[in-house]
Amino acid sequence: MAEEIIINVSQYESRVALVERGELKEIFIERTHTPGIVGNIYKGKVKKILPGIQSAFVDIGQERAAFTHIADLVDPHKENAEERFALPSITDLLYEDKEALFQVTKESIGTKGARITSRISLVSRYLVYLPATSHIGVSLRIEDEHERLRLKEALNNFWDKGKGDGFIVRTAAEGVPVDDILSDAELLCNRWHRILEEEKTVRSPNLIYEDLPLPLRVVRDIINSGTTGIRVDKQSTLTAVARFLEDFIPEKLQCLELVDDLQFFESYNIEGQIEAALKRRVSLTSGGHLIIEQTESMTTIDVNTGAFVGQGDLEETIFRTNREAASSIPGQLRLRNIGGIVIIDFIDMTDDGHKSEVLKILEQGQQSDRMKWRITRISEFGIVEMTRKRTHESLLRMLCEPCEHCGGRGFVKTAESACLEIIKEIQRRARNGSGKECLVMASQSVIDRLLDEDDTCVRDLADALGVEIKFQVEVGYHQGQFDVVEVI
Repeated sequence: MAEEIIINVSQYESRVALVERGELKEIFIERTHTPGIVGNIYKGKVKKILPGIQSAFVDIGQERAAFTHIADLVDPHKENAEERFALPSITDLLYEDKEALFQVTKESIGTKGARITSRISLVSRYLVYLPATSHIGVSLRIEDEHERLRLKEALNNFWDKGKGDGFIVRTAAEGVPVDDILSDAELLCNRWHRILEEEKTVRSPNLIYEDLPLPLRVVRDIINSGTTGIRVDKQSTLTAVARFLEDFIPEKLQCLELVDDLQFFESYNIEGQIEAALKRRVSLTSGGHLIIEQTESMTTIDVNTGAFVGQGDLEETIFRTNREAASSIPGQLRLRNIGGIVIIDFIDMTDDGHKSEVLKILEQGQQSDRMKWRITRISEFGIVEMTRKRTHESLLRMLCEPCEHCGGRGFVKTAESACLEIIKEIQRRARNGSGKECLVMASQSVIDRLLDEDDTCVRDLADALGVEIKFQVEVGYHQGQFDVVEVI
């Protein structure tokens, strides 16, 4: 499938969009004042150990201490299953004030600090280098068994396992000459030796190795045989990307192009598609829709028939809506960068064949996702549980913040509810005070209701309490906000 990589870099932020036939598939955003740290390697100092949960907090020089778990500290590639799953005590590996190298695997999200690991990995175009392991693996996306064997043997024959050099062959290495792959391996080994040398000379906490800037990182990770264009809007970015391509992916140099248009993101309608990706509701072709709700711990996706009533029986209408939803959801997860636990509430289906077909469509759609994921079967209630690896904030939480009025709930009190609370507050103040006048300050919608629908109630209240009630519109107040001031 033909894909274009659109790169926009300004003094405030860097944005990289992956576009397929005019449709935005993924968007990567990094603000200048808060650069991404995933992949960075730090010399950190252990600050606190929590043996009860096999975890520790480590100072790596960031605003919040980073978090690590025992599973982040042991080799997961041991051949012996008992050794692989029998985790030691974290106190056997770490102690307070210990200095060591740690790599960031997950950005700081919400109130949580970054997630780190002592299992360092270095990434190149074709390989992931795993120091201090002897594991040689091949990406599962390379399905041809002869090709998998060729790639694995190339590394097995070249590297002495006794040296402790492990590698994972990336999908991009499929069909690539062995010499190019081994050249990448040599580059990564040399980079690791430089890191070890620098570690000896710096004090913790300190940054030892910084991953590539966002434009180069994305080009390295997502460019493929289907990439037909790489368009940038800045000469300095063009120069950096051209140098990177010339060194590592020379066959794609011809795709690189400078676009002399300050608004070229808008010309691809990327801005509009980003705005759409921030909305709760996603329309389906048939007339049905999805409702996507993100919370701190999980995301829920509700499938609805909406305006679609179909032309056949009810089961067929439901089946068609669920199929469209299953086809749309993987793309929405990628575009919105939603990770963690995802609960999908499909419309109930009675036909087991329909359930299997919907699940198959969902799984097929996830095949193009670069993040690790896992999907369960459809339950008897039409629920599918899935997980998707989360390394960064979602698009919504990166670009938006909780509403100061509703606190992120998505709801504010109705004008009627606010009026009832005001009446109760007036009664409370009249009982406890000696004032003869109450001033009610509230939003326009609440004052309008007090003077209209609730006018009789307000007059009866004033007569019963023997107070005069006055009103004042406060433009800055939201609908659920008010003050009742007693005037003596």
